[in-house]
Amino acid sequence: MKAFTTLSGLVCPLDRANVDTDAIIPKQFLKSIKRSGFGPNLFDQWRYLDHGEPGMDNSQRPLNPDFVLNQPRYQGAQILLARENFGCGSSREHAPWALDDQGFRVVIAPSFADIFFNNCYKNGLLPIVQPAAVVDRFFDECVATPAYQLTVDLVSQTIRTPSGDSFSFEITEHRKHCLLGGLDEISLTLQYAEQIKAFEARHRAQQPWLFREA
Repeated sequence: MKAFTTLSGLVCPLDRANVDTDAIIPKQFLKSIKRSGFGPNLFDQWRYLDHGEPGMDNSQRPLNPDFVLNQPRYQGAQILLARENFGCGSSREHAPWALDDQGFRVVIAPSFADIFFNNCYKNGLLPIVQPAAVVDRFFDECVATPAYQLTVDLVSQTIRTPSGDSFSFEITEHRKHCLLGGLDEISLTLQYAEQIKAFEARHRAQQPWLFREA
């Protein structure tokens, strides 16, 4: 998992509430359990004018020119601005995988669905909750300002605007530690590999009958 410290990134405004996980990455693309390759199908139903299926050459598909992700000014965006209840619907880790594969590292919204919110942290994506009034301001400034960027500092837990205004956000110490270190649950466990090996050795020595072959 990629470590996250500070990001100054282009903002892409997705002005829709209650965006569910099937909109983020439609169900027909869930056949793979690889974490990469989902980016071109992010928001597939809104992004393209045809129906998408696995194996299609996305570079040849007709784009929806009205969808924000297809607009030239938002190409390369790393911060997604969204409305309330982002990530609702069915549970699927493919949703944060698709956002990450597209290049997004941060999602800012007034609220998130719980499972999606937790899945983001498990996959190196930083979901930030901000009051609706602050999100409204970001939307207004983003639409009015070409190449609008925000700076997200995880160490200080702040978002800074181009004008220098700063907004704080909450995150648990454990989640912050994992993101700063680029640690998923497996990496976190492997930090204790030597202690685990020592415990297994003691366990085998103290209760050898459990390890006898039949």
